[in-house]
Amino acid sequence: MKTKVEARQKIRYRIRKKISGTAAKPRLSVYRSNTEIYAQLIDDEAGNTLVAASSRDKDIAAQPGNKTEKSKLVGQSIGRKAKEAGIEAVVFDRGGFLYHGRVKALADGAREAGLQF
Repeated sequence: MKTKVEARQKIRYRIRKKISGTAAKPRLSVYRSNTEIYAQLIDDEAGNTLVAASSRDKDIAAQPGNKTEKSKLVGQSIGRKAKEAGIEAVVFDRGGFLYHGRVKALADGAREAGLQF
């Protein structure tokens, strides 16, 4: 029997086989822990993180609301930072998590901020 972590890792590898980010169209990678959520735009060719946002950022952590609402704020934050960095389009990488709940809220927030994916 596989653990939950091993099963997610297998899904992650399957996703990463198909997608990768470039400087022009970076990969929007999502990590969801039990309490926090993290997002970063990654240029896989150079191996650089271009922009990052998380629910631990001071402005987001200070906001009231549940984890799903904070995830949406993280999405809007990464969208705003991406626009400032001149990034319009991204490839979404759900990181082995289901596209549901907090992961979906983050994606919706990023779309609202003007990111294309």
